[in-house]
Amino acid sequence: MSGVFERLVGQEEAVEVLRRASAAAASIVDGQPADPGAMTHAWLFTGPAGSGRSVAARAFAAALQCDFGGCGTCQACHTTLGGTHADVRFVVPEGLSIGVGEMRALVLRAASSPTQGRWQVLLVEDADRLTEAAGNALLKAVEEPPPRTVFLLCTPSTHPDDISVTIRSRCRVVTLRQPPAEAVAAVLRQRDGIDVETALWAAAAAQGHVGRARRLASDPQARSRREAVLAVPRKLTGIGACFDAASAVIEAAEAEAAAVGADLDTKERDALSTALGSGGTGKGAAAAGRGVSGQLKELERRQKTRATRAQRDALDRALVDLAGFYRDVLVRALDAPVEPVHADVADLATSAARRWTPEAALRRLEAILECRTAIEANVKPRIAVEAMMLRLWHG
Repeated sequence: MSGVFERLVGQEEAVEVLRRASAAAASIVDGQPADPGAMTHAWLFTGPAGSGRSVAARAFAAALQCDFGGCGTCQACHTTLGGTHADVRFVVPEGLSIGVGEMRALVLRAASSPTQGRWQVLLVEDADRLTEAAGNALLKAVEEPPPRTVFLLCTPSTHPDDISVTIRSRCRVVTLRQPPAEAVAAVLRQRDGIDVETALWAAAAAQGHVGRARRLASDPQARSRREAVLAVPRKLTGIGACFDAASAVIEAAEAEAAAVGADLDTKERDALSTALGSGGTGKGAAAAGRGVSGQLKELERRQKTRATRAQRDALDRALVDLAGFYRDVLVRALDAPVEPVHADVADLATSAARRWTPEAALRRLEAILECRTAIEANVKPRIAVEAMMLRLWHG
């Protein structure tokens, strides 16, 4: 597999569908429609975290714009994958939701004719974050699509909690699966030069998430954060310990998010100040300074919203790691012939399996999953994690 679709790991069936669709789309543009059932104006990419939903959507967008079906080397491919193509609009929410104002503006722009490429493409990477009003604005466009516009939406599933039934009914669904650990390890070896043993360990620990596996394999701090999370089960010795563990997990997520966002925040602030003439002298400098102050406050508001989302994402990664441990305990308790997620703490999981019944292990796993659901429903993360820790202790 070569070209733009080689970025997708372990998704051969989905790639075949998208290749066929991009070929059909090219025949439509060239005025020689072929295989009419292969292409449609709205697509929904679903799959678990790390399966490559947004990667698939971006690759498909590039293939639609490419004269060669997604060669991966032409200008159309490079600009689409790089996010700079004039006819591809990306919606990547920095906050916890996508508002109606943003969606209306993007839908309006996407309704125009292509200026450089073959299609106008509107790609929403987190369509499950659409507010109800934003979803309705998108639905109207999907129901009455312009002739050369394609909508690409990414959500975890087709469940009504992730995407409205009416939008889903007008889209063709591309379901992605969790890539096998062996496939992820192969990518780490070939693209990043990671040694075989480390690649296999990171792929299993990341549960098929390529980006997470790459961080674990190459970033000592990412490994340290994971080790701290996996140390939680043996620290839950009482009520006080439960609250201490909750604080540690929350603070670790906040630190991870701050480390990721600090450099970007500074660069954005400096770029905005420079663009607005901050620090200038002469006539109008005072008025310009007031304008800069207002713009900087708006930038700070957006950055705060982005930081909140980054903290939620970091916390969710920690909860997924913790869920993997209790899953390993359940596997050991049932003596199931399944490879562990966290092979480096297999002895701890085996020890826990001797003390707990399978039902107790399952209750603990359910407590973590319910904590994730509560945070998604906007329960304060600290409250949700503290409640989870108490349930993990009690069993």
